[in-house]
Amino acid sequence: MGNVKIVSRAMTDADTPVVPVQAGPAQTDPQVTAQALAEALDPRVVARLAAQARAQGLSLLGRDGLLRQLTKRFLEATLDAEMEEHLGYGKHDPVGRNGGNSRNGKRSKTLLTEVGPVDIEVPRDRDGSFTPGVVAKRQRRFGGIDDLVISLTAKGLTTGEVAAHLAQVYGAAVSKDHISTITDRVLDTMGDWQNRPLDSVYPVIFIDCIHVKIRDGQVANRPIYVALATTADGGKDVLGLWAGDGGEGAKYWLRVLTELKNRGVADVCIVVCDGLKGLPAAIGEVWPQAVVQTCLIHLLRNSFTYASKADWGQISKDLKPVYTAPSEQAALDAFAEFGSKWERKYPAIVRLWTNAWSEFVPFLRFDTEIRKIVCSTNAIESLNARFRRAVNARGHFPTEQAALKILYLAVTSLDPTGKGRTRWSNRWLSRHEAR
Repeated sequence: MGNVKIVSRAMTDADTPVVPVQAGPAQTDPQVTAQALAEALDPRVVARLAAQARAQGLSLLGRDGLLRQLTKRFLEATLDAEMEEHLGYGKHDPVGRNGGNSRNGKRSKTLLTEVGPVDIEVPRDRDGSFTPGVVAKRQRRFGGIDDLVISLTAKGLTTGEVAAHLAQVYGAAVSKDHISTITDRVLDTMGDWQNRPLDSVYPVIFIDCIHVKIRDGQVANRPIYVALATTADGGKDVLGLWAGDGGEGAKYWLRVLTELKNRGVADVCIVVCDGLKGLPAAIGEVWPQAVVQTCLIHLLRNSFTYASKADWGQISKDLKPVYTAPSEQAALDAFAEFGSKWERKYPAIVRLWTNAWSEFVPFLRFDTEIRKIVCSTNAIESLNARFRRAVNARGHFPTEQAALKILYLAVTSLDPTGKGRTRWSNRWLSRHEAR
């Protein structure tokens, strides 16, 4: 164990700790089983080991840390036990003489573990039939390293940043190509997720798209279409990600919505979207009974593009009575007042609201609590913010699949504890009950 010698006193047979062995695979919770095995260790041995390591200044972690050395000893002991079971006799047992297969030395191997790189000696047999279980052939990573790499990538770190993190924290040299290979494991699950069956009815679906840079001959902006649904029990579910070509268009949205229908979505109560031309018609073609709600935030933002910045404050103040009106008729009266004041100076703003009126007013049919949810695409904007953080860290992607992989990883890391889903469900249900 490095330069540390644990020789406080010789242990007699009576002193040797006995760890109860359970025959066959454990049938209980792995955490409970691990805790039971740990408690079976002689506390005197553990105490002496900790005291001597502390006295000699040995760290717990690090290349020569105690945990790394203990991991090495445990793995090698397990491999030796597997070899003994494979051959059918113990080391130096006369039974194995002239019995055909036998031990054939050991080979060195470095494993990347959660406590850092660990150098182990793997036993070999003469005919090469030994297949280790605890450390498989050609396995170079052990424990949750793959999950750690995937988690860090999902949080928005680039392959270079993940490699630097592993080198700094674990002292492990892992190439960027190797990290990409690890994250490619999610491609199969991404395909299953993208094609999974969906609920037959959703109360609300929010649709939007973000743009990413993809190198296809030359770097170009490509739209990634996103659909986020509110489920009947108040949860949120990302229904899918689709990579388009060129700019965002209603024609491609028709393909996306048709795919959702083919995956089981027979009807949607409300579809919340931005003011893209032709989108309400595309939604109506797929779900004729769906109510189309234009995002209020997009509508306000587009209004300001037609006005001088000096008038933004007053325009915002004059539009507020329109979208906070208690009814559609009250909103119409407030808009008429707004038009009489601003139409001569900014006719484009009045024309914008007039053209979008039928998709703007549906949310006014609901009470205040429900309005807050369906009046804008804010629910999906927080998701897009996570997407943009992952995208901006990389600049551009070599392929469409690489971009979708990173965005899918971002989806999987959205709510690891489930607390966000609980808060959203409670908020939705309380507002629904209030209605």
